[in-house]
Amino acid sequence: MAANSCVTTVQLGSLSQADKPQIHLLPCEVEHDGPAQVSKFFTPTVKQLKCERTVSFRGRGLKGQEVNCPKGYTGLVLKEVQRPSSDQEASNTEKDRIVKVSSVFHNFTYWNLETPPTSDDCVVMAMAWPKLAEMIHAPVDD
Repeated sequence: MAANSCVTTVQLGSLSQADKPQIHLLPCEVEHDGPAQVSKFFTPTVKQLKCERTVSFRGRGLKGQEVNCPKGYTGLVLKEVQRPSSDQEASNTEKDRIVKVSSVFHNFTYWNLETPPTSDDCVVMAMAWPKLAEMIHAPVDD
């Protein structure tokens, strides 16, 4: 391995204690790294219209849809337990990252600003990729 390499280890024992909350993927970036009382600040009253959902977040209209993880896949929310050390004197294990599973999910609500998600959105396309990859790599009959 290279001198600057870092290995990420997932503590699979944490999988059995993981929460199964409702997951929302919002079209914004939160500049905070640490615990947050999300349920205190984000309790959406979702209006269901045909195939889309609408909600207002901080005065902005959001439109969303329920997105399922691909068949055979489970979504994981990971929490960092150990950050990799940048110290040159650190041992190899101290240079590694360790994460645990804090939540698992099989579907989530994907939100866009003011326009409903479409099949052209990167997140929606990413959920279709495993099926496409399976077809690409399947044996070809002559």
